[in-house]
Amino acid sequence: MTSTATRSPAPKVILVAPQLGENIGMVARAMANFGLRELRLVKPRDGWPSDKARAAASGADWVVDEATVYGSTAEAVADLGLVLATTARPREMSKPILTAESAAVRLAERVDAGESAGILFGAERSGLDNDDVALADAIITFPTAPEFASLNLAQSVLLSGYEWFRTRGGTGGRPRAELPPLAAKADVERLFEHLEGELDAAGFLYPPEKRPVMVRNLRTIFLKAALTDQEVRSLRGVIRALSELKQRRAKPADE
Repeated sequence: MTSTATRSPAPKVILVAPQLGENIGMVARAMANFGLRELRLVKPRDGWPSDKARAAASGADWVVDEATVYGSTAEAVADLGLVLATTARPREMSKPILTAESAAVRLAERVDAGESAGILFGAERSGLDNDDVALADAIITFPTAPEFASLNLAQSVLLSGYEWFRTRGGTGGRPRAELPPLAAKADVERLFEHLEGELDAAGFLYPPEKRPVMVRNLRTIFLKAALTDQEVRSLRGVIRALSELKQRRAKPADE
């Protein structure tokens, strides 16, 4: 049986390229401990479903049985408004850095407003790559002893889940907050593609070898703004208007 807290709305846990079924099962157990129900897997190395994962879940079968598999991180976060990424390594991207406690508060604000949110966790050996982190609104780090800073996958999920559960007072629900809804990541991605297409046409994303870093930096700027649905629509309209103006000016005078 699942508890009231387990059935209450909660962030999604997204494992990117997890390697071992046993590790996924231990993540499921940690999730169940703290009221996290929905597990999303991006390209699990050893395939899915996994009997080893079910065995390692130690009774948290519902988390394993209801897990969904995605072909890319972008697909796994497409319907989410707020996405946080767990990583301990410094990045070339400038993103807000949160503790597990402050991350739980921020997640609670969005979930209590009736929105979907999620936390990204990387593969056991390599963690998240830059393209995965670029999809996130902020980064979660865990303070650890400098002489041994490594955390395994289940430990990272456990720490995040514990802080999440603490924000609920150990019971589950809170009244919904009145906050403007964040745009789903799929809509933000379409905004990025629209902007990048126009910048390519204008020759801004040049030279080609610098384009990936330039694109990630631009995306980071917009993700910091925590764009709402309306703001994404407005920005799309601005880009469209500028593009149409450029096209009109480019037409010969006799047309």
